[in-house]
Amino acid sequence: MELANSYQYLATPARYYAGVGVLAQIDREVERAGAERAFIICSETVSKTTNLLDRTREALGDRYGGSWDGCKKESPVPIVLAGLEAVRDAKPDLIVAVGGGSAVITARAITILLGEGKTIEEIYTKHIPGEAPRVTRNLAPKLPNILVLTTPTTGADRGGAAVLDDAHPRRKELYDPKTRPMTIFLDGEALLTAPLPLYLETSVLVFLGSVSSLQTPMLTPFAYADIRQAFDLTTTYLPQLVARPDDPEPRIHLGTAALLANRASQSTYTFGGRGRSHGLGTQIRYLYPHVSQGAIGALMAVSDMRTNRELNLGGQTHLAELIGVRRAGMSDAEAAEEATSAVSDVLESVGMPTRLRDIGVQKSDFQALAQYSSEEPGFSRSESLHITDQVELMKILEDAW
Repeated sequence: MELANSYQYLATPARYYAGVGVLAQIDREVERAGAERAFIICSETVSKTTNLLDRTREALGDRYGGSWDGCKKESPVPIVLAGLEAVRDAKPDLIVAVGGGSAVITARAITILLGEGKTIEEIYTKHIPGEAPRVTRNLAPKLPNILVLTTPTTGADRGGAAVLDDAHPRRKELYDPKTRPMTIFLDGEALLTAPLPLYLETSVLVFLGSVSSLQTPMLTPFAYADIRQAFDLTTTYLPQLVARPDDPEPRIHLGTAALLANRASQSTYTFGGRGRSHGLGTQIRYLYPHVSQGAIGALMAVSDMRTNRELNLGGQTHLAELIGVRRAGMSDAEAAEEATSAVSDVLESVGMPTRLRDIGVQKSDFQALAQYSSEEPGFSRSESLHITDQVELMKILEDAW
């Protein structure tokens, strides 16, 4: 793969702690921030089915300043606003998000709204056809935040938060780079609180992200190094996660892979292939709340590789070489198909669904899904590659059925 020789690199300032028992170090991080009242944001699952809220509260000691356990999947707007009121009442000077992607994103959205003192409608990023996204410059100071993760998430070391609204567009993005975390904990015991199916699906998303990124032309050397390591970690430790569900080691390595993938995407702004995209996976999650991001991501990934075969032929050929499935005499197209099959084999080997019918999606909903997807903005830097034709979207759904 040819690497870029002209690029921008952003090194985010977060400090990472990984290992068994590292959560005990959180008090020193709060002290380093000069904070006195650390407020914990989590879900009811974390607060009522694990000891993680108690562990975090005990580790904070006298710096514990309250908690709120209302986080929900997809960060719905009413939930975010309820959490905002809880934080306002507590008057903390630091936020600790405890959990997976939902807690991280909800806490970040709350932090942005708290600092700006404005409504979501006033500050969410506007996507207007034919124009660059209109990103609100949120200049007010923001509370520092610390993450105690329970699952791998590539949304950890970022400055943006997407919330789910009932009004169009349903996905609304809030952005402020000042909300990137100061510290991220991959505590072995905390990671073991997540059920195996959940941890597996979030880890699969990291694997799929690295697969997509390795198809990208002209990665920077920094991004390529991170993505290659994320790919190696996920392919090595996904099977071990299934074989050793009570061992923190695979979980720590898979959590690390997510942070590497996230760092690559933030440092170069080229994360992911250059192929055509669609919002069907997101719309399926919205219509079917039981469907996880990992499940739908795995299901659509192989279909998307074949859809974008022509655009990403070089990247898929390179992927075949990395995996070791390209044999002498193979054409590029044959090597690309072998890479696609190898990705499918990895997903099937850890029990991920491969057809829409396997996760309960009904054919009677295809038209609505295609319509919703066509109406939502692409949320990407390549709007011209975003599929909005409903006939084509219906075909993609039919092929994935």
